[in-house]
Amino acid sequence: MTRDDPRADDPWAGFTLDPRLPQHAVLRATDRDRSAVLALLSSAYAEGRLDREELDERTSAAQTLKTYGQIAPLVHDLIPQVGPAAGPADLTRWGPREVAAEARRRYDTERRSAVLTFLGPTLICWTIWTAISLGPDGFEMSFPWPLIVMAATLFHLVQVAVQRRERIQHHVRAIERQQAKALRRPRRGQFPI
Repeated sequence: MTRDDPRADDPWAGFTLDPRLPQHAVLRATDRDRSAVLALLSSAYAEGRLDREELDERTSAAQTLKTYGQIAPLVHDLIPQVGPAAGPADLTRWGPREVAAEARRRYDTERRSAVLTFLGPTLICWTIWTAISLGPDGFEMSFPWPLIVMAATLFHLVQVAVQRRERIQHHVRAIERQQAKALRRPRRGQFPI
């Protein structure tokens, strides 16, 4: 692959779906996917990472592969093992730094959701209240019921903002539970102990 080739940065980008993700393993591969495998194999052979016999063997397998699950074994030793963004298999490789970063990302998503949950209903309710209050005789002041919606959603927003450290720790514990579960799950082809 040349420097101008987009696959030089991410060889997995040449595939229709990411063959590293377990949920894609049983799906049927496309002609584009078979071509991407062949391009990776040709590049590896040109760089001297495969000998002629290995190239022929893998090329034959690539031309007849049916599912995404058959792709990774053909190229796993030719591509750096950088996993997809949040695939379940990656959890077992995450260290404390990655877990903390993911926990902060989840908290940021939770906070953003709380802000939107406050703003959306508040704006809608005040718009409805204003439309109802504008009668044929002008503006008729009625009970400002949108304040009730604002109070409930604002309480949630303040709670998320004030409990930042606790919420991040909650996410860390959840990720650690996911890691433990992934480690207990036997891998394909292995028997549980």
